[in-house]
Amino acid sequence: MAFEGILLGMGNPLLDISAVVDEQFLEKYDVKLNNAILAEEKHLPMYGELTTKYNVEYIAGGATQNSIRVAQWMLQIPGATGYMGCIGKDKFGEEMKKNSKLAGVNVHYYEDESAPTGTCAVCVVGGERSLIANLSAANCYKSEHLKKPENWALVEKAKYFYIAGFFLTVSPESIQLVAEHAAANNKVFMMNLSAPFICEFFKDVQEKVLPYMDYVFGNETEARTFSKVRGWETENVEEIALKISQLPKASGTHKRITVITQGADPVVVAEDGKVKLFPVILLPKEKLVDTNGAGDAFVGGFLAQLVQKKPIEDCVRAGCYAANVIIQRSGCTYPEKPDFN
Repeated sequence: MAFEGILLGMGNPLLDISAVVDEQFLEKYDVKLNNAILAEEKHLPMYGELTTKYNVEYIAGGATQNSIRVAQWMLQIPGATGYMGCIGKDKFGEEMKKNSKLAGVNVHYYEDESAPTGTCAVCVVGGERSLIANLSAANCYKSEHLKKPENWALVEKAKYFYIAGFFLTVSPESIQLVAEHAAANNKVFMMNLSAPFICEFFKDVQEKVLPYMDYVFGNETEARTFSKVRGWETENVEEIALKISQLPKASGTHKRITVITQGADPVVVAEDGKVKLFPVILLPKEKLVDTNGAGDAFVGGFLAQLVQKKPIEDCVRAGCYAANVIIQRSGCTYPEKPDFN
């Protein structure tokens, strides 16, 4: 029972509409590979075009939800994880509920009457992915939902919290409530930089919650953008990771640890004024199916060991294992049982 509800995530639940497309499709909608953006007016027709012209797969997604599902899969302890976010009352929402329950995650969705469930177009070219998120209902999450006794009970129960930076665009107030609860109760609060646009255009809300972050996750592009926005004048990922880990903290209980992934290059971990590099599991190009969810899966694997109080080396190793499994499959999916020891 010790693990029941130990890890709680909050974020934007999106149904991934994933398809292998061609360069022309990306050009038509002005989409760059290896990027994550919010849909603008010009992107809206792409969702229909994807479903009619390409062979699509629907997968319950959204960055935080992916990480929580992977952590749940790695832990293999039903109900160890919980998740909150907003979906619509529609068939995609039902699909999402079914998907999450099957994954063993204790989901408490806020169901919005007025907006459809959010979707994310996952365009895959040569194994690399680009994400265009149409938040819809995911954008409607309210802190009132979080404050309801049955939902706040999940917060009280959890010892670890993980929220992707994308949620800063939706409900900074909810994030702040959880962050302050974690600091006041010696719990572990973690966030992800998530995308260059979050570091650039949501710097103020990110800045407000930064002091509460015990772990900061991200990839090399996000780290460099974070550095640029702050005028740090360095592109060196190790240096940036170190600087992030040394930014002021709201609570002195936990030191801050920064974990930056770099695709096929080593994972950078900064703590206690030192940087360590951990090699990833290299995959031959022909085995790569798609990189969608690789970063989320890394975090999920990492968290599964962290909640078991394993050393950081084991957390990184589990993260690399999970990411390696996910990139050999379409979308953020995994076999029935992990084979990690």
